[in-house]
Amino acid sequence: MSAGGISIHAVDVAHGRPGTGMRVEIHRIMPDGERLVLADGVLGADGALDHPVKTGEGVEAGVHEVLFHLGAFFAATAERLPPPFLEVVPFRFRVFDASLHYHLPIKFTPWGFSLYRGA
Repeated sequence: MSAGGISIHAVDVAHGRPGTGMRVEIHRIMPDGERLVLADGVLGADGALDHPVKTGEGVEAGVHEVLFHLGAFFAATAERLPPPFLEVVPFRFRVFDASLHYHLPIKFTPWGFSLYRGA
């Protein structure tokens, strides 16, 4: 296992709350296009994914993709919102050094999002 990893943190900036309960998947995309699931879970009370992938389990150099299930997250909330505009938001990126940590925050609303590699 490497010293790196992939961590996720989600914040609903429209309502000022973490993305508690949002389903997130992390896949490694193989050169032939096959997808290997590294993590599939829901975000905790702090909006983070508590999974061994955050300490490097399964993370190798190459292309990875995170799928944020925003549509289901908003459909499950008590707010009276119009039907969810966003369904699943993909974030495809390259791990160029598996010994490094890749922190991937998402800030989102029912209508948009911002993804980046954080510190």
